[in-house]
Amino acid sequence: MVVDDVLTLQTEGLAPLRAPVMIVALHGLFDMASAATTAVAGMISGDTITVGEIDPDPFFDFTQERPMVEIDEGELRIIRWPDSRFDVVRGDGAHDLVLAVGTEPHLHWATYAQCVIAVSRRLGCEAVLTVGSTAEALPHTRMPTVTGSTTNDELAKRLGLAAPSYQGVTGLVGVLHAELEHAGIPSISLRVGIPHYLVNAEHPTAVAALQAHIGHVVGINIAADHRDDIDRWRQLHDEVVEGDPQLGLYVRMLEQEYDRRAEEAIPSADDLGAEFEQFLRAHRDDDRPDDPDDERLGDPDDPPG
Repeated sequence: MVVDDVLTLQTEGLAPLRAPVMIVALHGLFDMASAATTAVAGMISGDTITVGEIDPDPFFDFTQERPMVEIDEGELRIIRWPDSRFDVVRGDGAHDLVLAVGTEPHLHWATYAQCVIAVSRRLGCEAVLTVGSTAEALPHTRMPTVTGSTTNDELAKRLGLAAPSYQGVTGLVGVLHAELEHAGIPSISLRVGIPHYLVNAEHPTAVAALQAHIGHVVGINIAADHRDDIDRWRQLHDEVVEGDPQLGLYVRMLEQEYDRRAEEAIPSADDLGAEFEQFLRAHRDDDRPDDPDDERLGDPDDPPG
Protein backbone atom coordinates (compact mmCIF):
# COMPACT_ATOMS: atom_id res chain seq x y z
CA MET A 1 0.00 0.00 0.00
CA VAL A 2 1.31 3.42 -0.98
CA VAL A 3 0.31 6.91 0.08
CA ASP A 4 -1.37 7.80 -3.22
CA ASP A 5 -3.78 4.88 -2.77
CA VAL A 6 -5.23 6.19 0.50
CA LEU A 7 -4.62 9.95 0.58
CA THR A 8 -6.89 12.43 -1.17
CA LEU A 9 -5.54 15.99 -1.32
CA GLN A 10 -7.35 18.73 -3.23
CA THR A 11 -5.48 22.03 -3.43
CA GLU A 12 -6.77 23.40 -6.72
CA GLY A 13 -7.67 27.03 -6.28
CA LEU A 14 -6.11 27.23 -2.84
CA ALA A 15 -4.09 30.40 -2.44
CA PRO A 16 -0.53 29.95 -1.12
CA LEU A 17 -0.40 29.54 2.61
CA ARG A 18 1.45 31.95 4.90
CA ALA A 19 4.25 30.08 6.71
CA PRO A 20 1.90 27.20 7.59
CA VAL A 21 2.28 25.00 10.65
CA MET A 22 0.50 21.65 10.96
CA ILE A 23 -1.20 20.74 14.25
CA VAL A 24 -2.05 17.07 14.80
CA ALA A 25 -4.44 15.59 17.37
CA LEU A 26 -5.64 11.98 17.28
CA HIS A 27 -8.28 10.39 19.46
CA GLY A 28 -6.84 7.31 21.14
CA LEU A 29 -4.37 6.21 23.79
CA PHE A 30 -2.77 9.65 24.17
CA ASP A 31 -5.97 11.68 24.13
CA MET A 32 -7.22 11.17 27.66
CA ALA A 33 -10.64 12.74 28.27
CA SER A 34 -10.50 13.80 24.59
CA ALA A 35 -8.72 16.98 25.73
CA ALA A 36 -6.29 17.13 22.80
CA THR A 37 -8.79 16.53 20.01
CA THR A 38 -11.25 18.91 21.67
CA ALA A 39 -8.58 21.62 21.87
CA VAL A 40 -7.66 21.37 18.18
CA ALA A 41 -11.21 20.85 16.92
CA GLY A 42 -12.12 24.05 18.79
CA MET A 43 -9.76 25.94 16.49
CA ILE A 44 -11.84 25.12 13.42
CA SER A 45 -13.76 28.16 12.24
CA GLY A 46 -16.42 28.93 9.68
CA ASP A 47 -13.73 29.84 7.15
CA THR A 48 -12.00 26.46 7.45
CA ILE A 49 -11.33 24.64 4.17
CA THR A 50 -11.04 20.86 4.13
CA VAL A 51 -8.27 20.00 1.66
CA GLY A 52 -7.58 16.33 2.30
CA GLU A 53 -8.54 13.09 3.97
CA ILE A 54 -7.16 9.61 4.53
CA ASP A 55 -9.28 6.64 3.47
CA PRO A 56 -10.15 4.87 6.75
CA ASP A 57 -10.76 1.43 5.25
CA PRO A 58 -7.17 0.03 5.33
CA PHE A 59 -6.31 1.51 8.74
CA PHE A 60 -9.09 0.40 11.10
CA ASP A 61 -10.50 -2.73 12.64
CA PHE A 62 -14.14 -1.71 12.55
CA THR A 63 -15.05 -4.19 15.26
CA GLN A 64 -12.91 -2.03 17.57
CA GLU A 65 -13.61 1.45 16.20
CA ARG A 66 -17.14 1.12 14.92
CA PRO A 67 -18.72 3.54 12.46
CA MET A 68 -21.85 5.46 13.46
CA VAL A 69 -25.18 5.45 11.66
CA GLU A 70 -27.25 8.63 11.59
CA ILE A 71 -30.60 9.68 10.17
CA ASP A 72 -30.46 12.84 8.08
CA GLU A 73 -33.68 14.86 7.81
CA GLY A 74 -35.69 11.84 8.98
CA GLU A 75 -35.02 9.86 5.82
CA LEU A 76 -31.48 9.25 4.63
CA ARG A 77 -29.30 6.93 6.68
CA ILE A 78 -25.68 8.11 6.77
CA ILE A 79 -22.67 6.09 7.91
CA ARG A 80 -20.01 8.15 9.74
CA TRP A 81 -16.68 6.38 9.43
CA PRO A 82 -13.73 7.23 11.70
CA ASP A 83 -12.04 9.97 9.72
CA SER A 84 -8.69 11.65 9.39
CA ARG A 85 -9.11 15.08 7.86
CA PHE A 86 -6.81 17.95 6.93
CA ASP A 87 -8.31 21.43 7.31
CA VAL A 88 -6.72 24.76 6.39
CA VAL A 89 -7.39 27.67 8.71
CA ARG A 90 -6.25 31.14 7.68
CA GLY A 91 -4.65 32.62 10.78
CA ASP A 92 -4.61 36.24 11.87
CA GLY A 93 -1.00 35.98 13.03
CA ALA A 94 2.28 34.87 11.52
CA HIS A 95 1.06 31.47 10.35
CA ASP A 96 -1.78 29.77 8.58
CA LEU A 97 -2.68 26.42 10.10
CA VAL A 98 -3.21 22.93 8.79
CA LEU A 99 -5.29 21.05 11.35
CA ALA A 100 -5.11 17.25 11.27
CA VAL A 101 -7.77 15.81 13.55
CA GLY A 102 -8.80 12.19 13.50
CA THR A 103 -8.70 8.83 15.20
CA GLU A 104 -5.53 6.87 15.85
CA PRO A 105 -5.52 3.99 13.35
CA HIS A 106 -5.13 0.33 14.27
CA LEU A 107 -3.08 -0.78 11.25
CA HIS A 108 -0.40 0.38 8.81
CA TRP A 109 1.01 3.11 11.03
CA ALA A 110 4.06 3.74 8.84
CA THR A 111 1.85 4.43 5.81
CA TYR A 112 -0.45 6.65 7.87
CA ALA A 113 2.54 8.67 9.10
CA GLN A 114 3.76 9.06 5.51
CA CYS A 115 0.34 10.45 4.57
CA VAL A 116 0.74 13.16 7.21
CA ILE A 117 4.25 13.90 5.97
CA ALA A 118 3.06 14.05 2.35
CA VAL A 119 0.41 16.65 3.24
CA SER A 120 2.95 18.62 5.27
CA ARG A 121 5.36 18.73 2.34
CA ARG A 122 2.72 19.49 -0.27
CA LEU A 123 1.36 22.43 1.72
CA GLY A 124 4.83 23.69 2.65
CA CYS A 125 4.41 23.31 6.41
CA GLU A 126 7.39 24.71 8.28
CA ALA A 127 6.87 22.50 11.32
CA VAL A 128 4.47 19.95 12.80
CA LEU A 129 3.04 20.33 16.30
CA THR A 130 1.35 17.33 17.91
CA VAL A 131 -0.84 17.69 20.98
CA GLY A 132 -1.94 15.02 23.42
CA SER A 133 -3.32 14.44 26.89
CA THR A 134 -2.18 11.80 29.37
CA ALA A 135 -3.29 10.58 32.79
CA GLU A 136 -1.02 11.96 35.52
CA ALA A 137 -0.83 12.21 39.30
CA LEU A 138 -1.95 15.82 39.59
CA PRO A 139 -4.88 17.46 41.40
CA HIS A 140 -7.91 18.77 39.56
CA THR A 141 -7.75 21.90 41.75
CA ARG A 142 -4.59 23.20 40.05
CA MET A 143 -3.80 24.36 36.54
CA PRO A 144 -2.85 21.25 34.55
CA THR A 145 0.77 21.02 33.52
CA VAL A 146 1.66 21.25 29.83
CA THR A 147 4.94 19.57 28.95
CA GLY A 148 6.82 19.56 25.68
CA SER A 149 9.57 17.72 23.85
CA THR A 150 11.30 17.71 20.49
CA THR A 151 13.86 15.58 18.69
CA ASN A 152 15.29 18.68 17.00
CA ASP A 153 18.42 19.73 18.88
CA GLU A 154 18.17 23.40 17.89
CA LEU A 155 14.51 23.62 18.87
CA ALA A 156 15.28 21.90 22.16
CA LYS A 157 17.94 24.50 22.98
CA ARG A 158 15.85 27.48 21.90
CA LEU A 159 12.64 26.41 23.63
CA GLY A 160 14.17 24.80 26.70
CA LEU A 161 12.57 21.46 25.82
CA ALA A 162 13.93 18.01 26.46
CA ALA A 163 14.46 15.25 23.95
CA PRO A 164 11.82 12.53 24.27
CA SER A 165 12.86 10.24 27.14
CA TYR A 166 9.86 7.91 27.27
CA GLN A 167 10.54 4.25 26.55
CA GLY A 168 7.72 1.75 26.26
CA VAL A 169 4.41 1.31 24.49
CA THR A 170 3.82 4.14 22.06
CA GLY A 171 1.08 5.38 19.80
CA LEU A 172 0.85 6.67 16.27
CA VAL A 173 2.19 10.05 17.39
CA GLY A 174 5.41 8.42 18.62
CA VAL A 175 5.85 6.79 15.21
CA LEU A 176 5.00 10.06 13.46
CA HIS A 177 7.68 12.01 15.33
CA ALA A 178 10.31 9.43 14.39
CA GLU A 179 9.25 9.64 10.73
CA LEU A 180 9.21 13.45 10.82
CA GLU A 181 12.74 13.47 12.20
CA HIS A 182 13.86 11.12 9.42
CA ALA A 183 12.17 13.39 6.86
CA GLY A 184 13.91 16.48 8.25
CA ILE A 185 10.68 18.21 9.30
CA PRO A 186 10.92 20.02 12.67
CA SER A 187 8.34 18.80 15.17
CA ILE A 188 7.23 19.53 18.71
CA SER A 189 5.05 17.50 21.05
CA LEU A 190 2.83 19.23 23.63
CA ARG A 191 1.00 17.15 26.25
CA VAL A 192 -1.35 18.21 29.00
CA GLY A 193 -1.91 16.22 32.18
CA ILE A 194 -5.31 14.86 33.18
CA PRO A 195 -5.97 13.86 36.85
CA HIS A 196 -5.82 10.08 36.67
CA TYR A 197 -8.66 9.68 39.16
CA LEU A 198 -11.01 11.61 36.86
CA VAL A 199 -10.05 10.36 33.38
CA ASN A 200 -13.67 9.56 32.51
CA ALA A 201 -14.80 13.15 33.04
CA GLU A 202 -14.41 16.21 30.86
CA HIS A 203 -11.59 18.66 31.59
CA PRO A 204 -12.14 22.06 29.95
CA THR A 205 -9.28 23.47 32.04
CA ALA A 206 -6.90 21.10 30.25
CA VAL A 207 -8.39 22.08 26.90
CA ALA A 208 -7.88 25.76 27.70
CA ALA A 209 -4.28 25.15 28.85
CA LEU A 210 -3.45 23.34 25.61
CA GLN A 211 -5.03 26.02 23.45
CA ALA A 212 -3.15 28.74 25.33
CA HIS A 213 0.21 27.07 24.67
CA ILE A 214 -0.66 26.33 21.04
CA GLY A 215 -1.69 29.95 20.54
CA HIS A 216 1.51 31.34 22.01
CA VAL A 217 3.78 28.90 20.17
CA VAL A 218 2.17 29.48 16.77
CA GLY A 219 1.50 33.17 17.36
CA ILE A 220 -2.27 33.16 16.93
CA ASN A 221 -5.26 34.21 18.98
CA ILE A 222 -7.58 31.29 19.76
CA ALA A 223 -10.95 32.84 20.50
CA ALA A 224 -12.43 30.29 22.89
CA ASP A 225 -14.13 31.05 26.19
CA HIS A 226 -14.15 28.02 28.50
CA ARG A 227 -15.07 29.79 31.73
CA ASP A 228 -18.62 28.45 32.06
CA ASP A 229 -17.52 24.88 31.27
CA ILE A 230 -14.59 25.16 33.66
CA ASP A 231 -16.82 26.32 36.52
CA ARG A 232 -19.43 23.64 35.86
CA TRP A 233 -16.96 20.76 35.64
CA ARG A 234 -14.94 22.00 38.62
CA GLN A 235 -18.11 21.76 40.70
CA LEU A 236 -18.76 18.24 39.43
CA HIS A 237 -15.17 17.19 40.13
CA ASP A 238 -15.35 18.65 43.63
CA GLU A 239 -18.55 16.73 44.34
CA VAL A 240 -16.89 13.44 43.36
CA VAL A 241 -13.94 14.09 45.67
CA GLU A 242 -16.11 15.30 48.57
CA GLY A 243 -18.11 12.09 48.39
CA ASP A 244 -15.01 9.95 48.96
CA PRO A 245 -12.98 10.86 52.10
CA GLN A 246 -10.04 8.67 51.07
CA LEU A 247 -9.91 10.31 47.66
CA GLY A 248 -10.08 13.70 49.37
CA LEU A 249 -6.95 12.89 51.40
CA TYR A 250 -5.18 11.77 48.25
CA VAL A 251 -6.08 14.98 46.40
CA ARG A 252 -4.71 17.10 49.27
CA MET A 253 -1.45 15.14 49.07
CA LEU A 254 -1.28 15.82 45.33
CA GLU A 255 -1.90 19.52 45.98
CA GLN A 256 1.02 19.69 48.42
CA GLU A 257 3.33 17.95 45.96
CA TYR A 258 2.18 20.15 43.09
CA ASP A 259 2.79 23.33 45.09
CA ARG A 260 6.21 22.12 46.21
CA ARG A 261 7.55 21.47 42.76
CA ALA A 262 8.95 24.32 40.70
CA GLU A 263 7.65 24.96 37.21
CA GLU A 264 10.19 22.91 35.27
CA ALA A 265 8.29 21.19 32.51
CA ILE A 266 8.12 23.97 29.92
CA PRO A 267 9.13 27.64 29.53
CA SER A 268 6.53 30.38 29.73
CA ALA A 269 4.15 30.45 26.78
CA ASP A 270 5.38 33.90 25.65
CA ASP A 271 9.04 32.83 25.66
CA LEU A 272 8.16 29.62 23.85
CA GLY A 273 6.37 31.44 21.05
CA ALA A 274 9.13 33.99 20.52
CA GLU A 275 11.86 31.36 20.30
CA PHE A 276 9.78 29.13 18.00
CA GLU A 277 9.26 32.05 15.62
CA GLN A 278 13.00 32.82 15.57
CA PHE A 279 13.74 29.17 14.78
CA LEU A 280 11.30 29.10 11.85
CA ARG A 281 12.57 32.43 10.52
CA ALA A 282 16.16 31.19 10.51
CA HIS A 283 15.24 27.97 8.72
CA ARG A 284 13.03 29.84 6.26
CA ASP A 285 16.04 31.94 5.23
CA ASP A 286 18.18 28.80 4.87
CA ASP A 287 15.64 27.29 2.46
CA ARG A 288 15.39 30.30 0.15
CA PRO A 289 17.46 28.87 -2.79
CA ASP A 290 15.19 27.46 -5.49
CA ASP A 291 14.80 23.70 -5.50
CA PRO A 292 13.48 22.27 -8.80
CA ASP A 293 12.25 19.17 -6.93
CA ASP A 294 10.23 21.16 -4.41
CA GLU A 295 6.55 20.22 -4.76
CA ARG A 296 5.18 22.59 -2.16
CA LEU A 297 2.00 24.48 -2.86
CA GLY A 298 3.29 27.87 -3.95
CA ASP A 299 5.39 30.23 -1.91
CA PRO A 300 4.22 32.76 0.69
CA ASP A 301 5.74 35.52 -1.44
CA ASP A 302 3.80 34.50 -4.57
CA PRO A 303 0.62 36.38 -5.42
CA PRO A 304 -2.54 34.54 -4.32
CA GLY A 305 -3.85 32.07 -6.83
